[in-house]
Amino acid sequence: MLLHYPPAFERDMGCSEAQWLQWLPGAVGACELRLGQGRAEVVLPEGMLHLAWRPAEPRVVGLVRLPRLLVSFRFQGADAPMRLRFMRYFDLYMQRGGG
Repeated sequence: MLLHYPPAFERDMGCSEAQWLQWLPGAVGACELRLGQGRAEVVLPEGMLHLAWRPAEPRVVGLVRLPRLLVSFRFQGADAPMRLRFMRYFDLYMQRGGG
């Protein structure tokens, strides 16, 4: 997790679009989520978050193929503390792993 999230940034997510759409409602918490084709709007307590995504070529490691999704985050009207609060929850929810 970061200590600062700029108003706009992009991420390379290790998931398919189907997985992203399954996880996204939980990742935005109590915020309203408006879904569209390859995009979404999240109504924040202060401002909005505009998301846009597109599938990318899978990451290949040996015989393993990992799906990738390129996601654009663009906050509008959300100050730095609001972005930090939202993204901390979002990142923790989206975190996947095992061990």
